Amino acid sequence: MISSSSPKLLVEQRGHTALITINNPAANTWDTESLPALRDLIGDLNARSDIYALVLTGAGEKFFSAGADLKLFADGDPETAGAMGRLFGEAFEALADFRGVSIAAVNGFAMGGGLEVALACDIRVVESQAKLALPEARVGLLPCAGGTQRLAQLVGEGWAKRMILCNERIDAATAERIGLAEEVVETGTALDHALALAAQAAQQSPSAVARCKRLIHSARDKAIGDGLEAERELFVELFSTEDQREGVNAFLEKREPEWKNA
Repeated sequence: MISSSSPKLLVEQRGHTALITINNPAANTWDTESLPALRDLIGDLNARSDIYALVLTGAGEKFFSAGADLKLFADGDPETAGAMGRLFGEAFEALADFRGVSIAAVNGFAMGGGLEVALACDIRVVESQAKLALPEARVGLLPCAGGTQRLAQLVGEGWAKRMILCNERIDAATAERIGLAEEVVETGTALDHALALAAQAAQQSPSAVARCKRLIHSARDKAIGDGLEAERELFVELFSTEDQREGVNAFLEKREPEWKNA
């Protein structure tokens, strides 16, 4: 039996597929409990010879995941930032390195770390009503869980800059057009489509799939490692700025930030 160490991350087995559900209402945010739970769960799945694929989705109808709980960053503590950066890195890099096929069933808003966890999956099935964004700079932060690296690799530098530097929120159709989504499906059907795709992958030799995935990632991984480390370092560096505290607290207080560029 597969189990999760946190109720914020539900898991069940469907044939040769592990279905993981982000279950942290109301917005399925990531925190110091759910991130280690994901890391450890991926380790357990890698050790299971009967698991060939995983599908990741969000509980409820509105959010796939809204990313990190910004209350964690309101006090501007660099130690908290560093710890969270490490947890995000461990969890999402474990997901990216899962030996089988990983599919994100994006059933609603995928924002910040919510989009970054989808980026760490091999394939993204996105419902037509979903919205995707990396809005961290709007609150004085930056994507620290692979966003600056994996998004640019998937969609190219131009669209990565539009989404990260200009806070452009995109719809599902745009995501498919630029290569961020492999498939767009009707509202309420992403999970079924993702599970069907996982079952299709499970018809392949899991040993061959693992080796194919390793080869597909090989050229990318030679470049991405340094970038992921630098991403976390610069995320913590932001916590020495006034703008970081202003941005996060303005968001929590539901007001416009007053940037000092300092």
